[in-house]
Amino acid sequence: MPSQTKQKTEDRQLALVAAALQLAAQKSPAQITTGALAAAVGITQGAVFKHFESKEAIWLAVMQWVHAELMTQLQAAAQAPLDQGQTLAAMRAVFMAHVQFVQAQPGVPRLVFQELQHPQPSPLKASVQQLMVNYRQLVHGLLLQAQARKQLAKNMDLNAATVLFVGAIQGLVMQALMAGHLSDIAEQATTVYDIYEQGLVQPMPSSTRTKA
Repeated sequence: MPSQTKQKTEDRQLALVAAALQLAAQKSPAQITTGALAAAVGITQGAVFKHFESKEAIWLAVMQWVHAELMTQLQAAAQAPLDQGQTLAAMRAVFMAHVQFVQAQPGVPRLVFQELQHPQPSPLKASVQQLMVNYRQLVHGLLLQAQARKQLAKNMDLNAATVLFVGAIQGLVMQALMAGHLSDIAEQATTVYDIYEQGLVQPMPSSTRTKA
């Protein structure tokens, strides 16, 4: 059983992570100071560094939380359709669950896009990249299952289909951020996924098929 001191530290760390996400929904993560985080949680700025050694360590903890929470939600969304052999329905559920996650946590895409733009490697950028790797593996795995169940058009390029899935999400989110709100993203996501799914099940023109 954890000591009260350890439990208090973990609770404070989670509170700082939540505060960072909330503030990132309102401004660029690069502009968020440890002072602002301290004020949001109700502690002194010095107390922040009792729980995290640096501001980057806070954002790294944020990404670790995002990674675990997003992947858990996506896998849970896919499970029921998969149990019924409905792989394409599972992919739709993953797509929509991701959109719902972004609506609930609008600070996440700001952080992800910001880090991926940095030319230099860092632990935080590596954490974002690992999330993207695991995300693509999930989508590619679902496509493999759909292919095995003959739910896709023949000669489907699964790598390209994975890229399009991820790119559709990113495009929706980027346009919503430029518009300044995420209120319409779920409705748009439904239409976008309809178009994507049509591409999965309709045969590709012979000129664009992957050569054996």
